[in-house]
This record gives sequence, C-alpha cells and structure tokens, in this order.
Amino acid sequence: MECFKLDSFDKGDYQKAVEQENLARNIVEVLYPNDNHYAGKELRLKQQYFFISASVQAAVAKYMRKHDDIRKFHEKVTFQLNDTHPTVAIAELMRILMDDYYLTWEEAWEVTTKTCAYTNHTIMAEALEKWPIELFSRLLPRIYQIVEEINRRFLEQVARRYPGNHQKIAKMAIIYDGQVKMAHLAIVAGYSVNGVARLHTEILKNQELKDFYEMMPEKFNNKTNGITQRRFLLHGNPLLASWVSNHVGNDWITDLSKISGLKIYADDEKAQREFMNIKYQNKVRLAKYILEHNGIQVDPRSIFDVQVKRLHEYKRQLLNILHIMHLYNVLKDHPETDFYPRTFIFGAKAAAGYVNAKLTIKLINAVADVVNNDPAIGGRIKVVFIEDYKVSNAEWIFAAADVSEQISTASKEASGTGNMKFMLNGAITLGTMDGANVEIVEEVGAENAVIFGLSSDEVIQYENYGGYNPMEIFNNDPDIRRVLMQLINGTFAPYDTELFRPLYNSLLNTQSTSRADMYFILKDFKPYAEAQKRIEAFYRDEKAWARSAILNVAGSGKFSSDRTIQEYVDDIWHLDRVVLPKAKDKVKLF
Repeated sequence: MECFKLDSFDKGDYQKAVEQENLARNIVEVLYPNDNHYAGKELRLKQQYFFISASVQAAVAKYMRKHDDIRKFHEKVTFQLNDTHPTVAIAELMRILMDDYYLTWEEAWEVTTKTCAYTNHTIMAEALEKWPIELFSRLLPRIYQIVEEINRRFLEQVARRYPGNHQKIAKMAIIYDGQVKMAHLAIVAGYSVNGVARLHTEILKNQELKDFYEMMPEKFNNKTNGITQRRFLLHGNPLLASWVSNHVGNDWITDLSKISGLKIYADDEKAQREFMNIKYQNKVRLAKYILEHNGIQVDPRSIFDVQVKRLHEYKRQLLNILHIMHLYNVLKDHPETDFYPRTFIFGAKAAAGYVNAKLTIKLINAVADVVNNDPAIGGRIKVVFIEDYKVSNAEWIFAAADVSEQISTASKEASGTGNMKFMLNGAITLGTMDGANVEIVEEVGAENAVIFGLSSDEVIQYENYGGYNPMEIFNNDPDIRRVLMQLINGTFAPYDTELFRPLYNSLLNTQSTSRADMYFILKDFKPYAEAQKRIEAFYRDEKAWARSAILNVAGSGKFSSDRTIQEYVDDIWHLDRVVLPKAKDKVKLF
C-alpha cells in the first residue's frame, strides 16, 4: 500500500499526504488504548482484528504449505482463545475457509468448532467484551455478517431445546440489546471452555455461564493456573533455590512436585534458621532497591507485607491502605502500643482510563508521604509503592516477602498467580477464600495461611438478594468512620480535600448509579484488621513462622505451569509427546 500521497503533498495538504501512514502506525504502536471513549473503542477493535487476522492467515498458510486438505486443519491446529480479546478469530477463520477456500458453511463450521477452544479468565462484566453493533458492523462488515449467521443458527438450537423460553434467548444470544457478546461467541464456537481455578470454574458453571453449562456441560472443564519455578525461584531467588536443591536435589527444577521433600525439614531448627537467614538477605536486597529507587529507608527486620498485582477495585488495594491508615491512627493515639514494625509494599499498574484505580495509587503515595515522615510513630510503619512494577523487580519482591496479600473480594478473582509466586518463595498467604487461594490452603493446610472475610457464596448472596448497607457500618464503627473521613478532611491531601472524594463515594454514596461498596471493603474491614493481628502474633514466634514458611514452599508443587500445560495437552489439545534424543544421541544438524 502506498502510504505517502505525493499529489496531496504537492497541493499543500500535508496532513492528507501522511494520513494512511499515521492510521497504520496507530494500530501497531500502542496496544490496548484507553477505551473509555468511542475513538479508543474503535482503535481497540481495529487492533484486535489486525493482529488476529494476521495470525489466522499465517496459521492457515503454514498448514497449507505441508497439507492439501483444509478440511483437516483442526487435526494440526488449535486456537486457544485466551480470554475474549481474540474471539474474532472464530469469524475470521470462517471467512477464510468460505471466501478463500470455498468451503460450505457446514464444512467451515465443522473445522472452526474443532479448532477453537476458550479459556475464561474473569467473571468481571467489564472484561467480558461486548461491542456496539454499529461499531462492529461498520468496521468489520463481513465478519459481522458471519457472526450474525452463527447467532441465528445458535438461537434456533436454543429455541428447539427450550421451546417458548424467551429468557434463555435473551441470556444466551451472541447479538442482543445492540451488542455483540464475544464471550458467548467463544462458548458457542469453542469445543472446550475452561476456567483457571477450581472455584472460578464452579462459579462459571453455576452462576455466570449457567445457561451455557446446562445446555452443553461436556464443554466445561477446569485448568488451574500455574507459574514457572525456573523463573520465580531458580532465577529470581538463587539463595533459596540453592538451599532447596541442597535439601531435596535438583529434580524440582523440572518437576516441582519433588519440592514436597522439604516437608521433613519444616521442624528442623537448623533448616529454620537457614531459611530465615535467606529471607533476611533477600529483604536486605529489596531494602537497597527501595532506598535507591524510592528514597525510603526500610528495616529488613520489619515484617515485609506485600501486595503486588494489577490495580483493580476487586483486588482491594483500597482495603489494604485504609487499614494502614487505621494502624497509623492507633499509633498516633497510643504511641506506647506494642507494635511489631511493618513495611507495607505495593506494586501495581492501572488501566489508562480507570479513575478509581489511579486515585488508589495516589492515595497509597499520599499516605506514604505522611506516615513515612511522621517522627511520632518512630518508623514503625513504612509504606512503599514500587514504581514500574514488572517481572524483573517482582522477582526480588517475591523473594523478600513475609506476607502475601491476596485479599480480593471472594468470587471475583479467577485464579491469581502472584499468590503462587509468593508461596513458592516462602511467604504466608493473608487472604480471602477466592480464586486459587482455595487450592493453596488445601495444599499447605489452613494453619499455614491466615484467612478472613466473606465467602464467595456470601458475596454472591448479597449481590443477588441485597441486605448489605455500608452506611450502617460507617455509622456504628468509629474506627472505620474516622478512616473514611480522613479521605475527605485533608489528613492525607491538605492541598485538595476533594481529591479522594470519588473513593469515599464509591464506599458510601448510595445515590450513585452503581451499588455502594461493590467489593465489600467495609464489610471485610474488621475481619481483615483481626487477621493482621494474627499475622503479627504469628510472626513474633520465629520458629512457628519459619516452619509455616518452609511448608508453604514444600506445598507449592501443584502450582507449576508445567502441570497446567500438561493438563491442556492431555484434556484439550490431545497432543502426542515428542521425545527428544538424549544429548549423547543428538544428531548433528549443521
């Protein structure tokens, strides 16, 4: 395509001359543009289709270089749709099969439905993509035409299965209420639908995708997420990795289940001392990083209480920082309190247009500015927000953490993988029974984690039937009321008392269009505060803490991505194992 239009340039229309080049550049230069406005939504859809179409075309072309029958494409290729973002691949594959290879609809549909499988990563409505029909059909007219026909044929099936049940059609339609629902498209066309933790999959089956599960239960399965021990222990925490190998050998590097051999050392006082010394050295390493990058002096002998993950209201970084504000109030009022020093470490990134997430980051830093510089509390609380959170600094953070904050509103976190990385590095989980936390507690034992808060069933009950009034808690609990008032009285933002008003309103404002305190922060505040007291008492008993930390490492075997991928291989992709020749038998290739 000719990008530069010389005739436009010669006429003095310099913008027109480079218009096509700029439009092309927009598609590829910044992935996931802010989509809280129409232009951003349009660019996102263009990006998705551009990258997905290129990928599908490349896969088809690669297949056809070695095979001559496109009808057998599914025998060699699976498209694992990783959440809803690549779901347009379904219609794009249909388009290529029909328009480029002249298959009938039935032939193309058979190939497509044997090729595509869907992994659901969230029950959060805003993440289950829905595109306005006007936008989708204007940008992708042929793709929309295909989706429309998939929807028509599917709704005929629904009507035959549930005659006269118009509610089913409203709930299950791919195109409805002026929107194209990509999750529904993925379920209808996919031969497999999986969640990423056992609790998450059960919620999908019994709540969010219940109608689809009832109609096609054979498609649904669970694949609990995993992490790679080679990155997050062997590479990220070499001191602990060496210690593990010295005690159980090196097999854990390729078979994490072998790490369970550490259990016999959990009560060994020498092993406990060695483990705690390694943790201390890792804390010293992180403390140096914090001093260098944040200019904050933290004590490696304090409890390193860590919450690092994407910033989202359901992950409840706000609950964490509100509790820190409460602890600060306690120490200000009662300086004589016997309080074990704490370093609270946050790391997060927020979506470009997510106002409350950005404000929460601002609040964390505002609280840090006050707390870290108040001589009245004697440095007993430090608050650190790690800038530019990424894998390379995450490795140091996981290695140094004592406490793993996994405090999402129960039922909202699909799985989480940070919880597994902390566990692998010997941090104690402080969390709700949500996502993979449930399976972590099963593996390590309830006595080796600190669990609090509403259950997923209780949250879902409140959401479906009401009965929760955060204003009642505000009115009756002076500690909570004081903390919330500090959001709007200038305690942490004397230059702008209205700065954190949106956070205050999100917790209490029943006049707004959305439900107040959607993520039950005030409901779980006191149970969380009690859980934090249990953490402090637990940490003071160094032998008990070391024992529990070692058992967490020893119990992490299930959570290797090696196991997860093998389950995808066995249950979804049905691949044959390729046995590579041993080093001495390798054929010389060059």
